[in-house]
Amino acid sequence: MIEIEVQNETRQTQETIRFAAVPRIGEGLRLREADGMWASYDILDVWYQKAEYGDVWVPYLHICLTPEAGAGPDKAANDSGQVDGADVHEDDTHDLSGEDAFAELGGEAQPFKI
Repeated sequence: MIEIEVQNETRQTQETIRFAAVPRIGEGLRLREADGMWASYDILDVWYQKAEYGDVWVPYLHICLTPEAGAGPDKAANDSGQVDGADVHEDDTHDLSGEDAFAELGGEAQPFKI
């Protein structure tokens, strides 16, 4: 396990968290908030600093809260389940174009060659 100092730009906090691998810029993290709820964070920056002991480089992360997709007053549903005056249907919220091609195997499967 690798101990990484995580600097949270949204909450202005620092904490040390153990990782199996150093995450990269653009990846996301799920961290538990003070209220016990989980929140998504984006990694803004990864850098290394030489430790005070030996020839060891210590990783650091800058993170910030992930902006919620579609968050805002115009996207909020009212009590009747309507957004902007229209009923919301599951099929309308997903782009199903190309769904048939996704499931095709494209012919007979070929054996694996070493």
